[in-house]
Amino acid sequence: MAPPRKYSVELRDRAVRLVFELREQSGERTGTIARVADRLGVHREALRTWVRQAEVDQGERPGTTTSDAQRIAELERENRELRRANEILKAASAYFARELDPETAALVEFIDSHRDRFGVEPLCAVLELSPSTYWAAKKRESEPSARAVRDEALKKEIMRVWEGPGRKVYGARKVWVQLNREGIIVARCTVERLMRELGIAGVSAKRKRPRTTLPGAERPSDLLERDFTADAPNRRWVADITYVDTAAGWVYAAFVQDLFSRRIVGWQVADHLGAELALDALEMAIWARGDRLDGGMVHHSDRGVQYTSIRYAERLDQIGAARSVGRKGDSYDNAVAESLNSLYKKELIDFHGGWKNVMDVTIATMEWVAWYNMERVHSFCGNVPPHEYEEAFYRSHGNAPVSTKNQAK
Repeated sequence: MAPPRKYSVELRDRAVRLVFELREQSGERTGTIARVADRLGVHREALRTWVRQAEVDQGERPGTTTSDAQRIAELERENRELRRANEILKAASAYFARELDPETAALVEFIDSHRDRFGVEPLCAVLELSPSTYWAAKKRESEPSARAVRDEALKKEIMRVWEGPGRKVYGARKVWVQLNREGIIVARCTVERLMRELGIAGVSAKRKRPRTTLPGAERPSDLLERDFTADAPNRRWVADITYVDTAAGWVYAAFVQDLFSRRIVGWQVADHLGAELALDALEMAIWARGDRLDGGMVHHSDRGVQYTSIRYAERLDQIGAARSVGRKGDSYDNAVAESLNSLYKKELIDFHGGWKNVMDVTIATMEWVAWYNMERVHSFCGNVPPHEYEEAFYRSHGNAPVSTKNQAK
């Protein structure tokens, strides 16, 4: 049995900072340790011990009592519900006040709600709606066609997938894939049509960008030559850095991705472009994959100084990884990493927006990476999540680590 892995100091500090930040944002202590521990792959009791020690170190004392915290949370919940109800009422009032030519469905609904008082025909006369139109609409409600019935059922499933597993970023293709994965057989064109009727769509990329790649002096060769495939996990990793605009200034995110499954194996967020940013992401990847690294892996990146630094090169040498970099100014040499940056922007950063600072982005990135690895379907993996794709591979190989030799060209 392999000895237990030691948590790095950086990972421990990051986890504690995330716990304190989540407590501050939510006003609650319950669940934050488990949430951060599960997302970062840290043992819950270990994280609980770190947090307690940090509180002792900072000289903190108990604030509000549990009953006060619960009462405040209940008041905040009631306040949110009241504000939401007020917004709904204002939106409804504004809609009906300016609607000069309401649709038949809205008129039918109005007649239904007042027919007992005024009668159908007087209401139709005032609203200038033919009684035959009203009764035809009522007949369609009582005897809908088979297609209409199926469409309504599919709309519910589409909205469930789009809002749930899809996090409101899935387009028609991924919604269609997810539905069929769940055994709901439907044509892609049907999903496209119903999503148009529902007024929903996938996210689209936005433009760019501050510079994140500063060329380094040392120039290792390109060992991948745009071949972004791998026969097994931990044979080829790609790494890159992207940017996020926040109210406090630019924030930068570094990712390390496994080319076999497109799984994100390491990441870090910081307010600087120093070598520590990329190195922290690499350390997380090594920690996460440590029991399956056996040397011979190829690590590919651009020519940024973060990846050509001495410390970064030494760490790669320690795990027996060959260094590979693309050509200067050619993003296609690191296309998979660039694609991941684009997804990160499209599905999280640009989609939500309004980022406050580095911790705000860090928390959101933690949640997105967990969703990306464990739930988000990926076309490269045969429309299954990266985690599921890797698990299937290991099951087929007896769950044994696979040699990573001879991956450089």
